[in-house]
Amino acid sequence: MGRRARRGFRCCPGRPDGCRRGGRTGADIAGGAEALSEIDFVRLCRRHGLPAPGLQQRRADASGRTRWLDAYWREWGLHVEIDGAHHMDVRQWAADMRRQNDVWTSGDRILRFPAWLVRAGPDEVAASVRRALVAAGWRPDE
Repeated sequence: MGRRARRGFRCCPGRPDGCRRGGRTGADIAGGAEALSEIDFVRLCRRHGLPAPGLQQRRADASGRTRWLDAYWREWGLHVEIDGAHHMDVRQWAADMRRQNDVWTSGDRILRFPAWLVRAGPDEVAASVRRALVAAGWRPDE
């Protein structure tokens, strides 16, 4: 993220929470978030005591092409994809299924959530992520 963008996130005049929210947003973007839904997801993880995922993680698929994972916990082999409306297009949907199959056949787990659910049902999303992390070996108390 450029200097100007970071500066813009430092101070949010007139906001009741001052600069804290803007600073976190800047940090989320610097950490790899590329969409608002990804920022919402990172905040959801924080609020629910889940470990922070790596964002926009690079991965080569079975054919050697570069793919980007929205959120990935490498230690537990868990991917989360947050799908916006364009994922409803039949060609995009089919491509998503092929990528998901590739992830599964490599041994990792993948969860998919529509972007609206990350915002409207964060408790449901967090509970699913927590179950998947625990199933993969994460221990919340450690």
